[in-house]
Amino acid sequence: MLKSLYSGVSGMKNIQTKMDVISNNIANVNTTGFKSGRVRFEDMISQTLANAQTNVNAKQVGLGVQVGSIDNVMGGGNLQSTGRDLDFGIENGDNSFFTVSADGEDDEVYYTRDGGFYINPDNELVTASGYHVLGVMSPAKLDENFDITSLEYDEATGISKISIPKTMTDAAGVAQDLDSYSIDGNGLIYGVYNGESYVIGQVSLTNFSNPSGLEKIGGNMYQASNNSGEAQVGAAHQSEYGTIRSGFLEMSNVDLSNEFTEMIVASRAYQANSRSITTSDQMLEELLALKR
Repeated sequence: MLKSLYSGVSGMKNIQTKMDVISNNIANVNTTGFKSGRVRFEDMISQTLANAQTNVNAKQVGLGVQVGSIDNVMGGGNLQSTGRDLDFGIENGDNSFFTVSADGEDDEVYYTRDGGFYINPDNELVTASGYHVLGVMSPAKLDENFDITSLEYDEATGISKISIPKTMTDAAGVAQDLDSYSIDGNGLIYGVYNGESYVIGQVSLTNFSNPSGLEKIGGNMYQASNNSGEAQVGAAHQSEYGTIRSGFLEMSNVDLSNEFTEMIVASRAYQANSRSITTSDQMLEELLALKR
């Protein structure tokens, strides 16, 4: 059989994969914090008809195409104002992610750019799916001596689920009720208890040296992989970490004009590969007609 038949089939099969990725990008154009995918192709093994010699190049015939990689394009999306205090977007930090956990422990964690958070009945900060948002809890009265660098991030301290206590015990040992709370651009959580201001803790961010290596697990979440690099937990006030913007959500980074262009290119490439199969079939038909 002609090699061109199988080359055409490989082209159609892998271009369909590209169309699957494009369709998924378009479907998630309004998904909070979504990162678009990109397909790269590479040629398959080539059959060598003759090896290279002095002043003569090798004679090789390619045997088709294959998917080289499907990359996550981790560029930041635009921030959209929501006016909601518990909506958070990460600005100027494409490598930074919120850290979440199903049970509130730091032994099995996931990462997300979706900062649409909520307060559950236990006054804990959670995602829309109920995952606990992790950070550092260090309640202290807010005064002129407060130092933001006092909130340390190290392996010994670890991170835990963020909660906003309904009451706070003052210096006299009297429990004071929560009046209000807020979170600033450093991820610091402030609470006002009976008119007195306290720093409750801080929402953590996690950086990766290769965020494109993270694996999507659904629900706007990622998990670390062997190629993502080591998770580096820190805070928004530290260098190389993004800034947390309250009242904003990060939009998808899907560029519709680019996706539609890629869709046209993929469609024409699919058509061209199908034409090569049709032409190869005609050649076989002519060959079989020789016996007449």
